[in-house]
Amino acid sequence: MQHKIDVEQLGPQGEIMAHAIEACVHCGFCLPACPTYQVLGEEMDSPRGRIFLMKEVLEGHLQMEEAQPYLDKCLGCQGCVTACPSGVPYGELISTYRGFSEPKRHRSPFQKLFRIGLQETLPYPARFRAAAMLGRLGKLLKPLLPPMLKAPLELLPDTLPASEPLPEVVPPVGERRARVAFLAGCAQQVLQPGFNRATLRVLAHNGVEVVIPKGQGCCGALALHTGERGRALQFARTNLKAFAGDYDAILTNAAGCGSGLKEYPVLFHGEPEQAQAAQLAARVKDVSVFLVELGLKEVPPLPRPLKVAYHDACHLAHAQGVRAEPRQLLRSIPGVELVEIPEGELCCGSAGTYNLEQPAIAATLGERKARHILATGAEVVVTGNIGCFTQIQSQLRKLGREIPVLHTVELLERAYEQAAVQT
Repeated sequence: MQHKIDVEQLGPQGEIMAHAIEACVHCGFCLPACPTYQVLGEEMDSPRGRIFLMKEVLEGHLQMEEAQPYLDKCLGCQGCVTACPSGVPYGELISTYRGFSEPKRHRSPFQKLFRIGLQETLPYPARFRAAAMLGRLGKLLKPLLPPMLKAPLELLPDTLPASEPLPEVVPPVGERRARVAFLAGCAQQVLQPGFNRATLRVLAHNGVEVVIPKGQGCCGALALHTGERGRALQFARTNLKAFAGDYDAILTNAAGCGSGLKEYPVLFHGEPEQAQAAQLAARVKDVSVFLVELGLKEVPPLPRPLKVAYHDACHLAHAQGVRAEPRQLLRSIPGVELVEIPEGELCCGSAGTYNLEQPAIAATLGERKARHILATGAEVVVTGNIGCFTQIQSQLRKLGREIPVLHTVELLERAYEQAAVQT
């Protein structure tokens, strides 16, 4: 496809968008892989359609506001990237385009205030905990609130787990096999601190020394994927300094965070820190990948056989190509029967802040995912991302089915802890 995008005017970020748009041959393989196309059935709500819209805007043939409703409904799940035979880097395109368009678009005062509220709370655990506490009181007023404010309240748990401050270093048990740095995440420190606790325990049990750099912050994915490129750069520069030490790897246990760190080369394209960002991204690994590469110590059996459904987080399966490793870890636990979820490749509707900004579509996808999970007959659902955890737990609750939802490492931790109790 020949493009007429003025790359010089748009700068280095324009190069990224032009390259991605030029790669698309409009073959249509992305259509069945796109959750919003599956739900809405509109060409402009497909990756192919959205690429056309972005091209028209960048070439000056279409007003930005005309294209925006369709582009806003994109989850950024990157299911289309997996399906695309031409290798279109759609994830890079949509994130970069949002960074280009957000400063130029018109939003209502309420929308602006809502988005500022998200950006100023979610990346900061202490602020988010305070906001979540207020949100629990806000549930009493939920019938009087607009839909955009109801969505966050519906996702909040009835009670918040106690805060669990993280140490700076977790020593290995026995001989040290590796030394890693760990990104602690933001929202999950408040909503599900057990994810980090289980991660640190499993790593230590497998001879891994874990350093949790004090100077770290949010990975920046929330800001990047909502068009706040300047804010994303601020977070990323903080992490470039915090994770500059000598480590065997930089680990994450959240799909969105890992993907966010791996996007630093795109975020810093044309910036002075571009090479440094590429070096950091090359060291980033999901905890499941790292444990498989390291080689797990023998995993004891669970007290009884357990039927487990594994949910592929989009930013693991599609953005990072990580599918086999979490399944391999789960199968290493004696007694686990692993079952696949129908339409497992489709997004659950969480997608960062998507279930807050597009609650109707997110709820449709979430219920669809929850019903497919129930159809497996699984006793436990396992995933590798806090957003997916929250979305699936909320949708199962709405259907009246309180099936436990765990992180992959939590099930491993249970097996190791069970053995420790028995000895």
